[in-house]
Amino acid sequence: MKMRTCLLAFLGLIVIGLSCVPVARAETTGESPATESPAESKKPAAFADRGAQTCIKCHDQSPVSDILKTPHVVKGDGRTPFGQDNHDCETCHGASPEHIHSHPASGEKKASTAVVFKGPNAASVEKRNEMCTNCHENGMRMNWRGSQHQSNDVACVDCHTVHVTKDPVLVKQKQPEKCFTCHAEQRAQSFMYSHHPVREGKVSCGDCHSVHGSPGPKLMKEFTVNQTCYNCHAEKRGPFMWEHQPVREDCISCHTPHGSTEARLMSERMNFMCSACHSGSTSANSGAAFGGHGALSGSQKNIAISSGLANQRTCLNCHSQVHGSNSANGAYFLR
Repeated sequence: MKMRTCLLAFLGLIVIGLSCVPVARAETTGESPATESPAESKKPAAFADRGAQTCIKCHDQSPVSDILKTPHVVKGDGRTPFGQDNHDCETCHGASPEHIHSHPASGEKKASTAVVFKGPNAASVEKRNEMCTNCHENGMRMNWRGSQHQSNDVACVDCHTVHVTKDPVLVKQKQPEKCFTCHAEQRAQSFMYSHHPVREGKVSCGDCHSVHGSPGPKLMKEFTVNQTCYNCHAEKRGPFMWEHQPVREDCISCHTPHGSTEARLMSERMNFMCSACHSGSTSANSGAAFGGHGALSGSQKNIAISSGLANQRTCLNCHSQVHGSNSANGAYFLR
């Protein structure tokens, strides 16, 4: 009985000693027990607790509320801002406790969100694009870094509109007007007599150009101009038995793609265009287009051309297969 009493008393002393350790440590080290100050207890959380529900209390009208009708708000898709981490709007606009909890005086505006995409208080282009490329980094955007648009400080929201059901820049009929806001020269060319049917809504800028970056020139979708043109003009690709060398080199040698005052998007009048290469050797005013003798290649170079026909008509009246011919008698692209 005495043994049990002593054992219980000993265990009680151990428990009392352990409970006093933190107090003793605080007294010996001079540290005060960890307590939350009133200011810290009232400090707002980094992100809104209820996500988009907090934002909708104020932003419940169009166009801001239209984001709820877009693919960005699909909760079941982990790739979307609303399906990732329950931060919803703040996934793109950044944690904004100052904005959410600010109560400005009458006539004053609330504090801005962490990332503002448009307006005088917009964040830097680099910061805005960073929010977009966090998700939109692969696929067609993989060449964005170092591209002409990125190097010229073009922001994603300069072209794209997020808070709409259908982004206008993704609609073929509406896309050119967005591009024309910067590319005024191409806008003027689209009004010319001969042009690709861009304004008619049959061709868009994105059919030829990869606006998010490309390994080819002028943001072309393919590695070369010709490869891009062949996507639509496959009949000009060849190979042909008789090749026209300028055609193989570059379509822009003869054509201007955005618009021309000449038929078939030619850079200049047909006869002048052809005479630039097929001119006589005696003077600058010789050749088929100027009433002289055309200089042909090979064993036929001394054959005279009836310049009267060339002056009254175009070269294509005879040389109809100017892009190349597979005829055995097609050496001069006559058939």
